[in-house]
Amino acid sequence: MWSTPANGNGKPHTNGNGTAADLAAVAAAIARATHDDAGDAHVLTGFETPLRPDAFMMDDELKIELIADHFRQIMHILGLDLTDDSLAGTPNRVAKMYVQEIFKGLNPKNKPSVTLFENRYAYSEMLVERDITLYSHCEHHFVPIIGKAHVAYFSSGKVVGLSKINRIVQYYAKRPQVQERLTVQIGEELKRSLGTDDVAVVIDAAHLCVSSRGINDTSSSTVTHFYAGKFEQEAVRMQFLNAVKGL
Repeated sequence: MWSTPANGNGKPHTNGNGTAADLAAVAAAIARATHDDAGDAHVLTGFETPLRPDAFMMDDELKIELIADHFRQIMHILGLDLTDDSLAGTPNRVAKMYVQEIFKGLNPKNKPSVTLFENRYAYSEMLVERDITLYSHCEHHFVPIIGKAHVAYFSSGKVVGLSKINRIVQYYAKRPQVQERLTVQIGEELKRSLGTDDVAVVIDAAHLCVSSRGINDTSSSTVTHFYAGKFEQEAVRMQFLNAVKGL
């Protein structure tokens, strides 16, 4: 049996049946198993994207260079021949894709600006934009989440260009995500940008971490909801959901 992990001077010790290195290896194995289980269990740790304080001190060009170097090592470890014409440029392509495309929503400088306009038409009913194309990536396995977002709001006297709603959805989708967090982030940003509490968001998406690995279930999808203000009323909520269904 292992003894307690520290002796009087604060250093690891054993009872003679194992070394400090053994203890470290066991602890590391437990940590790996815990992290693997958390990913497969779809654990959500909070509604803010977990970022380091120094996340944006490095410029994009340096990030691309470093990511390409690390991805080249991954490919080498996997046994791929990086002198092959088809593979030689892959590390740099992947690095550019990460920084400039699929994860560009991590950087606040890419957040879309939203301009509001007077509601000159005096439109007071629900506005619904449905079937917004959504591509994101699971933060547990870095594989795609593919689906549709449906958004609705009631004007507080101001309206927004419809494309801005799509841009808000895409901004928060273009980062490693958990669908529950993504839904809340879009909802809260729409409340802030539109100046109204009356916002609803539904996301229906397929997760490739479910379909292309693990359980390999290609038929399921995940649906998440965000309702605020008037949408907390069942009748208003049902009106929105019927509009999403095209009823």
